[in-house]
Amino acid sequence: MNYQQTLNFMFEKLPMYQRIGAAAYKSDLKNTLDLCRLLGNPEKDFLSIHIGGTNGKGSTSNMIASVLQEAGYKTGLYTSPHLKTFRERIRVNGKMISEQEVTDFINNHKEQIEAMCLSFFELTVGMAFNYFAKEQVDVAVVEVGLGGRLDSTNVITPLLSVITNIGFDHMNFLGDTLKKIAFEKAGIIKQGVPVVIGQTQKEISNIFTDRANELKAPITFADQHWRVLKLAHNKIRIKHDSGFTVENFRFPLEGSFQQYNLCTVMEGIRILKENSMFQISESSIEKGLANVIKNTGFSGRWHTIGSNPLTICDCGHNEDGIRQVLINISQTRHNNLHMVFGMVNDKNREPILAMLPKEAQYYFCKPDIPRGLDAVVLAEDAKKFGLNGKVYLSVKTALDAARKNARTNDLIFVGGSAFVVAEVV
Repeated sequence: MNYQQTLNFMFEKLPMYQRIGAAAYKSDLKNTLDLCRLLGNPEKDFLSIHIGGTNGKGSTSNMIASVLQEAGYKTGLYTSPHLKTFRERIRVNGKMISEQEVTDFINNHKEQIEAMCLSFFELTVGMAFNYFAKEQVDVAVVEVGLGGRLDSTNVITPLLSVITNIGFDHMNFLGDTLKKIAFEKAGIIKQGVPVVIGQTQKEISNIFTDRANELKAPITFADQHWRVLKLAHNKIRIKHDSGFTVENFRFPLEGSFQQYNLCTVMEGIRILKENSMFQISESSIEKGLANVIKNTGFSGRWHTIGSNPLTICDCGHNEDGIRQVLINISQTRHNNLHMVFGMVNDKNREPILAMLPKEAQYYFCKPDIPRGLDAVVLAEDAKKFGLNGKVYLSVKTALDAARKNARTNDLIFVGGSAFVVAEVV
């Protein structure tokens, strides 16, 4: 098979959660463990950092990887989902895995893949670990896909575990309360492995502390020790309660939520340094954070894609993610607001629709995946919450209409789903 045939095989023949939803979900790690054994357990051939949470895990993963890269370490990075191309998911020092590597991996293991009835995500995790081992990375930053305890990435024993925050998402798999969701996320905490919790959430903090104590895993809450101060000209100062400060450096990731991620990243780096796992200078931290987009190709989080009128997209798709988006919108100077909005069909959309601003003009659309929610259905549901707009056949036509209607000082926002954003970045 060539590369395109390989992608067709992966997307069409293997169950893929991002496209079809619940039918692709596996409730145990057996397949991943079997695949790792088949590959010679590559996950044991490199050091790793494991990052989970509801929101912010992508930003946190990319920032930590960028800092380690600037510190001189050959760094693997595994993230999901991809926005434009599958190869985004697997990187070494920011460079995507090659088409040939993807093709060779599938061709070499196609019979076993089919025989094992692997999901798309299980296969991708195995491919990533195999590639990181082959490339002899010094360390790999591995982002959890869904949940934690039963996520395919949870076959690694990392140097550090990180959990960013907990919010309502994927409740059909993880549970319908924050405590149930936190329990699943806490599943990445390992025996004796330090764990950083990004945000102190009083109602669930004990879930993490109890699990960490049970496993004798040192635990810290990043927001209890770090403070972020925005300076003029997109400069940042970060200060630890010990007095350690990294200041006056440029930070390209916009959005109010990034302050939480910065604290989480800094606490993770502090632990890696304190335990003498890595030599990371203040200069490497500054450069890593300043160059995160260049170093890792990170995009889709409060990402400016146009001006006159200002056009911004964001992958936030659950209650917490949308709440942060709305904070950012309120802090962005504009006259009229135009919302290009689409969702997937297995999300609990009512709480999200209830949050959205009624004064905005909406352009409802369906992301081009089987899980995409019909734009007519979305518009009808939105109307119940006082949200008015028109239905469009695609994300592109919706954005084109918004750009045609918007004036220079207006704001266009594109979002509701990572799959909507994927069609505009």
